Amino acid sequence: MAAAGPATHARAACGTLLAALTDQSTNLPERLGIIGSGTIACGLAKTAAQHGEVALFARSESSAERARGKLGECGAEVVTELEELAEATFIVEAVVEEEDAKLEAYRAIEPLLGDDTILTSSTSSLSITALAEGSTRPDRFAGFHVFNPVDRMKLIELVYPPTASEETRRRVQALSDALGKTGVEVPDTPGFVVNRLLFPYLFDAVRFWEESGLEPEAVDTCMRFGAGHPLGPLALVDLVGIDVSIAIGESIGADVPKKLYDLAGEGRLGRKVKTGILNYG
Repeated sequence: MAAAGPATHARAACGTLLAALTDQSTNLPERLGIIGSGTIACGLAKTAAQHGEVALFARSESSAERARGKLGECGAEVVTELEELAEATFIVEAVVEEEDAKLEAYRAIEPLLGDDTILTSSTSSLSITALAEGSTRPDRFAGFHVFNPVDRMKLIELVYPPTASEETRRRVQALSDALGKTGVEVPDTPGFVVNRLLFPYLFDAVRFWEESGLEPEAVDTCMRFGAGHPLGPLALVDLVGIDVSIAIGESIGADVPKKLYDLAGEGRLGRKVKTGILNYG
């Protein structure tokens, strides 16, 4: 018999962390692990914890402490060793919106995972086909684009590379359903559906705000009460994050307003830092 490798030992050692996910008391069909500790990662962990147990990986103790503060008493486990996700059967990567950073995360986690584990990305703009090709499991790869705030937004855009198996598609859809979301299969085009249609409108709102001289609150009020939008466009840019908005705009070939680059250069990245187009202090 061949000697067990490090991945086998890691999975065995970490079984207690995610073993409860197979208990009949949970309605999650997978053992869920999340890589990342930002807004989307924490929002997904908090939502998933209502349906079963979930482990979230943060790459430093300081990031882990911030994540624990966001998660509160929801029951999601925050860990700082990737080996503690080794028993997961479904991984959602939610790191920074840069292809190299995502591929680096895959190289680190994939040797630890079981052969049947599905790997997904929460990317809002990058090519799922390219990310799948950079992984070691292109047949078990998908885009799993959840929206912020995760607890309130019902949609998940489900994106599949041509290599995705039917079993992968079934399991990805099943997890979306178990989270109480509406999973819609969308094409692997820049920005998918929502961002492809939404961000040109948001950028037009930024330009109109600059040209009109109106206060940003006035622009938002007009669109909330005149168009029935739950959130005005400028507040939405702040909620998404000005840096993330720029990245999405560039990826879909939209005309990103210079004002957003200026704000980003000043460190005014939106609600997450309490100042952006509007102030939240």
